[in-house]
Amino acid sequence: MAKGSLVVDVYSGSIANPIRNATVQIFQNGKEIDTKFTDENGKTEAFLLDTVDQSYSQENQKETRPYETYDIKVSALGLTDTIVEGVPIFDGVTSMQSIYMTTVDENEKEDITELPPNTLWGDYPPYLSQTAEGGANTPAPILLPRVFVPENIIVHDGVPSNTNAPNYTVPFVDYIKNVASSEIYSTWPEETIRANILAIISFTLNRIYTEWYRTKGYDFTITSTTSYDQKYTRNGTIYEPISRIVDEIFTEYIRKGIRIEPLLAPYRDETSEEGVLSQWGSKELGDKGYRALDILRYYYGEDVNLFEAEITQSYPYSFTTTLKEGDCSNDVYLLQNALNYIRGSYPGIPMIENPDGSFDSQTERAVRTFQTIFSLSPTGEVNYQTWYKISYLLTAVSQMTQSVYN
Repeated sequence: MAKGSLVVDVYSGSIANPIRNATVQIFQNGKEIDTKFTDENGKTEAFLLDTVDQSYSQENQKETRPYETYDIKVSALGLTDTIVEGVPIFDGVTSMQSIYMTTVDENEKEDITELPPNTLWGDYPPYLSQTAEGGANTPAPILLPRVFVPENIIVHDGVPSNTNAPNYTVPFVDYIKNVASSEIYSTWPEETIRANILAIISFTLNRIYTEWYRTKGYDFTITSTTSYDQKYTRNGTIYEPISRIVDEIFTEYIRKGIRIEPLLAPYRDETSEEGVLSQWGSKELGDKGYRALDILRYYYGEDVNLFEAEITQSYPYSFTTTLKEGDCSNDVYLLQNALNYIRGSYPGIPMIENPDGSFDSQTERAVRTFQTIFSLSPTGEVNYQTWYKISYLLTAVSQMTQSVYN
């Protein structure tokens, strides 16, 4: 039978506080399938779970759901039992589920989240008229001086006018991973996944660049509803192929012709509308060997090109160059101290004794362990993606430490 993997990461409150020895149970139809415990970094070993054959996610069909679903229950001393229902498992793919637990509340015995289906499988409201909210064919006001990737964005979990819907502050990279995992299938060709992620990034950066919602008096960046924007799933499952590609290209976006703003790149599951990407059509092009940019040009026009966005972040250090064993510099010294500091929350990262700016075998082991913990390619070299994640964790751990002692 077809198999998929599931890795669960458990935190108390935030990624800066992983929970060791939490009990993670997997259920299906009320029956317990397996139980594992988190390690010192809050991560379980991979669960190997039965699912449906990958062929069902390779064609646009509604007869057989192209993934199996399971429920996760996490228990830890002093924390509220947390349940996530409907976690999708695809054939041949590693699913990654993050669980954020809270302290025990006498009025709440369990914290339960039910995940909705992927947009390609479930029934979701159609995108509203472009004239209703402005869109791909409506020139957007240019407000910001440059295109940039923010550290966080604010997602409104409902239609814009729903004042009772909550707002969530989400790291930009995590938002893109979440939307892509909600909108497409992780079993598709890599170039198809890449093309769809670029469309998602460009759509998001357009909302940021034009300050689309803030100019209308709202206090958020984007919504979670397919009626207006893209599907964001609170506590949603992320898939390894999607996570890896987002880490590689999250600063890239597309522009059209002489337009300055990122393209508000519309897409649908299946459409023949000009200037709108067909997700299933992009899958067929990927099967034929089209590269990501060729797929995007097929739908958005030959005058579409890739650009690089700046990054705005509050991190203390900026990336300068790839660091590897044998290097010796102040950047290596900063790296060593950053990893040792993060190790306070993630003791599985080996200690770098006597940091001196020399990228030795100790440093290489610490980097490789960090990469493995956070699902980065374990090369032992610090490229842009690894440094960005180290900076993010350094800031998160520092903020947690300050909150404890203040």
